[in-house]
Amino acid sequence: MDKRFETQVINNEILEKLSLANRYNFLNENLSLILTEKQFNFLKEVQDFCLKFERENKITHGPDEDVYDWYPRFGEQGYITRQHSYECIDLNYKKFGMAMDFMRILALDSFDPQFTMGSGATVICINPIYEHHENVLERLEALNELVTGKTPGCLLITEPERGSDAVHMLTTCEEQGDGSFILNGTKIFNTNAPKSKWAVAYATAEKNNGNLMAQFLINTSWEGWNCERLGISWVPKLYLGKEKLENLRIPKEYVLGGIGKGREHLFEGLVPERISIAVRGVSECWGALAHAIIYANMRKQFDKEILLFQGVGFKLTDLMAKTTALTHGVLKFCETYDEKMEKYGNKLPESISRAFVALGSQYKYNCALLSKKVCYEAANLMGGAGLCDNTLMQDYLNISRIQEIIGGSRQIQNFIMSRNLRYQFKNL
Repeated sequence: MDKRFETQVINNEILEKLSLANRYNFLNENLSLILTEKQFNFLKEVQDFCLKFERENKITHGPDEDVYDWYPRFGEQGYITRQHSYECIDLNYKKFGMAMDFMRILALDSFDPQFTMGSGATVICINPIYEHHENVLERLEALNELVTGKTPGCLLITEPERGSDAVHMLTTCEEQGDGSFILNGTKIFNTNAPKSKWAVAYATAEKNNGNLMAQFLINTSWEGWNCERLGISWVPKLYLGKEKLENLRIPKEYVLGGIGKGREHLFEGLVPERISIAVRGVSECWGALAHAIIYANMRKQFDKEILLFQGVGFKLTDLMAKTTALTHGVLKFCETYDEKMEKYGNKLPESISRAFVALGSQYKYNCALLSKKVCYEAANLMGGAGLCDNTLMQDYLNISRIQEIIGGSRQIQNFIMSRNLRYQFKNL
């Protein structure tokens, strides 16, 4: 019996069949016709690394393991992010872009959903540094450490009294005569913050004035950084923080965007952030389905496999059809995004960028809803075995509840989509 089980629920034969290798085989069988050869080969490459890493390090995915210990090994392989090639820090990945990052997330999420969510928070810290490093040595050094897994990173937007209202911040920045800034304020719900060496933060020169926002890179060892860990029971292995910034001085080399640039920089990061959340939602669907379908083919009730009962088998086919369809849509989004970024030299025209913002919200909204439904129904079809700590189903069930909140709540996505409908009408 695996050491992580307090009490074993699922018999050994089924547990062995639920191995990571078998779940990867299930995923690959269903995606082989959808993916290009290049995409499928990269998916297999990351899967092979995860299988080897799990085997060699005797990973159980139990409560006693620290997922942050895994960062360096995954970073060495280039599996923290593949959204860019990172030539600026001499990495020059050959396989990169939003579609390739989709493949990375698919493989990692079957391996460990909490680790994948944590690495996703690092990616949204990486992206603004990549976009605005301006070849400043200090920024490039931070970028290298984050991309190569030497440290996780975090993004500081949300505040206790503001929630999803990102443009009316209370955290202030005061510019000094030497080009540095002094930050004061409180941020909250920031994944990885207590473990991170680097943070990207937003503040404003005047409270509640989004037009005066600025963007900063912070070394969390600096005086004035104070961080406490929040208790989020749904993701017990992840460290989410509440940060008090008290007269925190930001040297001019670490100012990613001065006063008036912060709002623009914040919104340019929303598309890759939200589509990555959508990708994780789809990946969670595949992970949950792999567990439930393997289980339903082996678990017997009334002398036959429960998959053969219509209440189980038909429900799984319905969830499978919805997941496959949404996978097609998200993959097409990623491929189109990559094509447009290449065509326009990573600087999208405003009209195209606006369309991607609305479409990204649509996919984030739909994938979060589907993940919540699929993970719950898959766990429910496994009965008590779907709710215990014998498998990763507990993680899928818990994280699927968070997807609707992170990166902008369901209501914020509805607001963005409705505003886009108004914009389209005015242009008729």
